Amino acid sequence: MQGWTGREGPAGVAPAAICIGPWPVTIEHKGPGSGRLGEKACRYAEAVDPISFVERPRLDRPSLLCAFRGWNDGGEAASIAARYLAEQWQARVVAHLDPEEFYDFQVTRPRVRLEDGVSRVIDWPRGEFAVASMKGRDVVVFTAVEPNVRWRTFSQAIIGAARDLGCRLLVTLGAFLTDVPHSRPVPVVGSAADEETATRLGLARSQYEGPTGIVGVLHDASNRAGIPSVSLWAAVPHYLPSAPNPKAALALVERASSLLEIPVETRSLLKAVEAWEEGVLRLVQESDELGEYVSRLETAVDQRIDEEVPSGEALAAELERYLRDHGGEPGHGMS
Repeated sequence: MQGWTGREGPAGVAPAAICIGPWPVTIEHKGPGSGRLGEKACRYAEAVDPISFVERPRLDRPSLLCAFRGWNDGGEAASIAARYLAEQWQARVVAHLDPEEFYDFQVTRPRVRLEDGVSRVIDWPRGEFAVASMKGRDVVVFTAVEPNVRWRTFSQAIIGAARDLGCRLLVTLGAFLTDVPHSRPVPVVGSAADEETATRLGLARSQYEGPTGIVGVLHDASNRAGIPSVSLWAAVPHYLPSAPNPKAALALVERASSLLEIPVETRSLLKAVEAWEEGVLRLVQESDELGEYVSRLETAVDQRIDEEVPSGEALAAELERYLRDHGGEPGHGMS
């Protein structure tokens, strides 16, 4: 082999294969009397599991509750809800997902913070699995930033961890921006991927067709693994600034708590909702145009209620329209 400068093997023959990560690169030697070398010359380096367990708890048929920060998280309602549930259920972290394979750090940047006012610490956007046991029921809560790349590998890693923990149901939380007034109860759309789960939990069967993203890919991986899946989406007013929306988070908390049959204390979140509503009221009062727009939305919602229009179906149609309109953009995801 011309130009070979590395350590040579027996009789001056270059090694037949070298390993780069988990994949071997086979090198053919074209010298006299040589054939293809290297069937056994290289061992595959083992692929590193991106999930590392701090402990492996023994759980009784838990559900896996997931929320992703990013496009799926209008008003940060889904991620707030997941973190709130984990906190109220006193969940403890049992595993982490290494971000190295799944994030473009120029897009999803790590953050620097001071520890004890002196040491600079980098917080990487890793995912966390936390487990809790409440009233005889176990639950696993997974939170992460929506990944930028390798969605299939990412989803398979999550579902692999779910199977290791014995999970029997996947529930994802999401929030989308739409034409709903902040002054009315927050609508939540719930759907299941299969008819049996939909019937058992009193949900609609998912009929969405169109562009999909990490939540959709995760549901697909879950269903292929034999784990039924449910998706809950809260509707968030599109006319408000992109600040945290505790009211939508509360709606997801209550719906998830009811679905999983695990009670949760909501007093602290209710206080945040009251403060948020006061701030939004001041914002609306400062703008006649915004006030008129909110009034029109309120009238439309009240009219649908008076006419007994099935708001769940109407909202599901609105969610599907939103997903189709926005789902084709890079980094967007839906189920």
